[in-house]
Amino acid sequence: MDLSRDYQNGAFIPGSDTLPAIWAQKAAAFRTSLGPRARLDLAYGPAPRNRFDLFLPDTAAKGLLVFIHGGYWLATNRDLWSHLAAGAIARGWACAMPSYTLAPQARIAQITAEVDAAITAACAEIAGPVVVTGHSAGGHLSARMGCADRTGSVAARVNRVVPISPIADLAPIAQTDMQADLHLDAAEIASESPARHALRTQAHIWVGGQERPAFLWQARTLSENWNCPWTVDPGTHHFSVIDALEDPTSPLMQTCLNGF
Repeated sequence: MDLSRDYQNGAFIPGSDTLPAIWAQKAAAFRTSLGPRARLDLAYGPAPRNRFDLFLPDTAAKGLLVFIHGGYWLATNRDLWSHLAAGAIARGWACAMPSYTLAPQARIAQITAEVDAAITAACAEIAGPVVVTGHSAGGHLSARMGCADRTGSVAARVNRVVPISPIADLAPIAQTDMQADLHLDAAEIASESPARHALRTQAHIWVGGQERPAFLWQARTLSENWNCPWTVDPGTHHFSVIDALEDPTSPLMQTCLNGF
């Protein structure tokens, strides 16, 4: 069975082809506006994409929010999303945004390990609580940081994960045309599907109310398997659901950072 259509987002969102240029413009303007409080291209490993950007508030940071970008593990880069740090910065938090090696150059298990290393490096820069969020494939990777199989410094530091529109179970992805580059096998589907692991920390799942049914299923599956809350954000689609990260008072930002 080919499930490719189930996981196509842009085809069902009018004007989606114009969004990357808008994101790039907003992200560049945000980086410029921060001046030296935007620490860019920090290394966390030896690979070319083992870099992260760190955005700082104008006072001592209360903690660290990590945002992990999506693109089905195959595309995009951290520099498209810098503006999504605005909400955290306004609340007095630092925000780290890593890139990672893309498939097919890396398998998903390697990408998970790279994100772990990126968070470890960012944690060395910022004291206090750590919240990890991410979108789509980045939602998958943020969820992996909350799984009970994670060990070491990241497991010790991460206080909450807020996966946004996450891929929680990789089995359907292996039945899409992305499999030609992802090369998922049964062992990796089992080890890298967050919904197949126990939850180790606090979690809240977020998804757009106007998303493809497959993403609503993925979000609910993770929420049920983890026995944690999930929010269906009314009126938002797969790309607009993350806009709320720019607003320090949005329900999404409150879900990420309230209580610390």
